[in-house]
Amino acid sequence: MTKALVLGGGGMTGIAWEFGVLGGLARAGVGVGDADLVVGTSAGSVVGTVVAAGISLDDAVAAQTAAPDRPAPAVDIAPAIAAFALLADRSRPRAEIIAEIGAMALAAPTGDEQAHVARLAAQLPVADWPDRALRITAVDTDGGRSAVFDRSAGVPLPLAVAASCAVPCVFPPVTIDGRRYMDGGVRSGTNADLAEGAGALLVIAPVGGLIRPLIDREIAATGAARSLVIEPDDAALEAFGPNVLDPSRRAAAVEAGLRQGAALADAVRAVWSDRTL
Repeated sequence: MTKALVLGGGGMTGIAWEFGVLGGLARAGVGVGDADLVVGTSAGSVVGTVVAAGISLDDAVAAQTAAPDRPAPAVDIAPAIAAFALLADRSRPRAEIIAEIGAMALAAPTGDEQAHVARLAAQLPVADWPDRALRITAVDTDGGRSAVFDRSAGVPLPLAVAASCAVPCVFPPVTIDGRRYMDGGVRSGTNADLAEGAGALLVIAPVGGLIRPLIDREIAATGAARSLVIEPDDAALEAFGPNVLDPSRRAAAVEAGLRQGAALADAVRAVWSDRTL
């Protein structure tokens, strides 16, 4: 039976917290780097690339706590909140709403696309797709069609990650083969259903508390024999602060993740261990 690791979206603090959770688990003797499949959405696409490539989690954690040469200001998240809030409207077809968000993303003054791609590429320790199965999600701005990029898609890894992280109305959509793509979180904060057929499923979801019913439905669709969802606890949510795109919160978020990962080691071991499958 296969093991699948799903890493959800959650901004800059989500990246830091996910690295912290994984690092805390590893330090407690529960590594999940042997996942047969990694699914990454938005922030999770960055973390998933590191995991799938077998890069040291200690290095990833250290990078989140290191002081930058030039502290970056927090990104205004208000336009993204307004866009994602549309998804809560149950009176309209979801596909129609996602198409509207795509139109908003295209129209918003979000800066230079190539600068966004370069910024995301700089966060990746590798430029090529790893051998381990890695699926990265995005959404086509024209009509809202979901996209899943992997090494067979013929799309450069940095472009796939930049597309998955193209938060609507905050960062520019990314052009791939003539089409413009936005954040994979527009479809789902985790896209856990892409792990269909997994025997053991671990979902790490920075926004899990907001979309838990959706996550539960996605997990049910996979048919996984064993599963566990890790959501931020109260301490982690406090560490995130009000703006998940505030880089000054990364150090606090990774420390919260380290504590939470260590505390959940036994629960993860019960799901992930080969002896339980």
